[in-house]
Amino acid sequence: MIFAIFCTDRAGTFELRRSIRPTHRDYLHSAKGAVRLVMSGATLCEDGKTMNGSLIVVEAESFADVENFAENDPYRKAGLFESWSIRPWDWTFGNPAGTPSINPL
Repeated sequence: MIFAIFCTDRAGTFELRRSIRPTHRDYLHSAKGAVRLVMSGATLCEDGKTMNGSLIVVEAESFADVENFAENDPYRKAGLFESWSIRPWDWTFGNPAGTPSINPL
């Protein structure tokens, strides 16, 4: 199943985000077990430049696996996020046929 993880940064945490970004990216790229990364990126303010959160799309067997993955994200552990939520996602448009994940089962 595909899940979307929506994260909102706490105000004034750009330097924290910048300093932890390499560790966060390594963590996402290492997702090859119960949770596999599909796509991810920073969300932006209306100016189209300022980062204000993250959208991470993963494939996993269970909600609990995704929750554990999200709780161990270096950004979350460092206190970057004001809030985060996980939702199962029906990837309808733009889903490459036969390739639902960059790390298929």
